[in-house]
Amino acid sequence: MNLIELSAELTPTDLSTLQLPTALLGAFRRKIISFFNGETDERTIVYWFQSTSFTIDLRLKDVTQTPILQRQGWLGKTLWDEADQLLSWQVEAHANYQNHIQWPEPAKLHYIGNCILEFSPSNAYVEDWRQQATQGMYLGLRLEKAIHLASNTPVQMDAGLIICGDSVAYAQSRLPQNQQALASYENLAEAHATGCDLEQINQFEVSVGSLISGVQYSTQNHRLQQPFQLDGFERISEHQLRQIKDIDGERYALYFTVDMYQPHYQFQTQTATTTASQTWLTQEAEHLLHHAQAAY
Repeated sequence: MNLIELSAELTPTDLSTLQLPTALLGAFRRKIISFFNGETDERTIVYWFQSTSFTIDLRLKDVTQTPILQRQGWLGKTLWDEADQLLSWQVEAHANYQNHIQWPEPAKLHYIGNCILEFSPSNAYVEDWRQQATQGMYLGLRLEKAIHLASNTPVQMDAGLIICGDSVAYAQSRLPQNQQALASYENLAEAHATGCDLEQINQFEVSVGSLISGVQYSTQNHRLQQPFQLDGFERISEHQLRQIKDIDGERYALYFTVDMYQPHYQFQTQTATTTASQTWLTQEAEHLLHHAQAAY
């Protein structure tokens, strides 16, 4: 069954149980990053999708020309420190395209409008993220277990799917035999230099795009312009779905836990301010809003 059709059978998530601030929920594109050395990057392709308990992240220098050894993408458990207002991530080794952590610091966040400003606690950088979703279905699925059907044996993998309105992100780790071949090396360049081929390395998929247009950015070039694989799903229990799919020529059963489901969710694109600030903006709108428009 198609996942979009199946989602109508799911029980909506109780939003009162959410641990994360609502401003962090959704699909975000990085607009700019500025570093402590005075340099700024506005061109790298970076996306952050956030479900209730996990994150999918994609980073590419170019849509098609990013070298295989330099592509970045991961999925990990999201950790929110309410006391210190810090966001961090727990990323297992097999859930990362690279085999080292590229962003070791937690995030200090400030929200304005549809913008999230992320400050590193050491002041190494500041990032400007923009919400891509406005409203629509909000669905987050995280892999619970994977079974190789021919042998009926479990395999160590990770995967996740997040849908925010029309925006979609999917992440799927390498098969364990390919991941194990990389595990002992400090970085992918070293692994490749000592015999790991590029196909093994590039088996880790993180793809971002839309329900309508398909995959627009991916760690795997052959996925570009292809639809997201949303068929082959069935409901196992109230909070568990199973998908049967081919991976590297073999059939697998992927069991997903429903992490988030809202049939129609309003993503945060505005933030509160004081009455005085609202009056100021209205009074000065002829100048302040003359060129202003929503930026994504």
